[in-house]
Amino acid sequence: MLSLGSFQFDLSRPLVMGIVNVTPDSFLDGGIHWRRDAAMAHARQLIEDGADIIDIGGESSRPGAQPVSLQEELDRVLPVIEGLRGASVPISIDTFKPEVMRQAIAAGAHMVNDINALQDEAALSIVAAGKVAVCLMHKQGNPQNMQSQPYYHDVVGEVGDFLRARIMAAEAAGIARQRIVIDPGFGFGKTLAHNLALLRELKQLTALGVPLLAGLSRKSMLGALTGQEAGQRMPASVAAALIAVQRGANIVRVHDVRATVDGLKIWNAINGEIQ
Repeated sequence: MLSLGSFQFDLSRPLVMGIVNVTPDSFLDGGIHWRRDAAMAHARQLIEDGADIIDIGGESSRPGAQPVSLQEELDRVLPVIEGLRGASVPISIDTFKPEVMRQAIAAGAHMVNDINALQDEAALSIVAAGKVAVCLMHKQGNPQNMQSQPYYHDVVGEVGDFLRARIMAAEAAGIARQRIVIDPGFGFGKTLAHNLALLRELKQLTALGVPLLAGLSRKSMLGALTGQEAGQRMPASVAAALIAVQRGANIVRVHDVRATVDGLKIWNAINGEIQ
């Protein structure tokens, strides 16, 4: 069971999280939806396309992205969250800033998606008090340097150990297990080989006992494998999402909601027949 505020998911099927980047510089759609009306229209289209969760972000975390100020991030995301209050699906705020988390929760967000995995004590306290869900992600380094020289002795084991520790910290702070999701952080301080190892062995992370999110959509690892630019990676993204689900992912975070939902309809039908 996954609890996102007033929304409950039994996870009997994989969930699709649709991405809304309210930014001018995200790697795929930067500048397209970063005005309030455009972002809200895009979010509503993703809901119509079958998204189970909408993830709103106001600061790009792509490799090499530059930080934005607190006020700028708030100005980008709060009007969109407020405008989507009462939507038929839960809203997630993609941020690592505690104050953005606090104000987003007050505005109606049901989940915090934190690339820093609540390592900031203020963030930990805000999410615990806010009674919202949280996604704890692994990364090595920060967006400015994370792809310079990522290194692991055992990427699957080290990512698993980190996420286990963050689950324990979240629970110790009062965040119930049914509010916790984990994300291995594909592309966040990882080479192509690291990403492939994590995807290949994703099942190992399900042993941590909380829902698993996979964010592979349009990422550079798919470009490295296919030779396609970001705008041409939709087929690879759907394939990667299906592979992640087959290996235990409960949620896939995607740009291409309709195509992913259609792919999962086939997967669900076949999976149902097998069972």
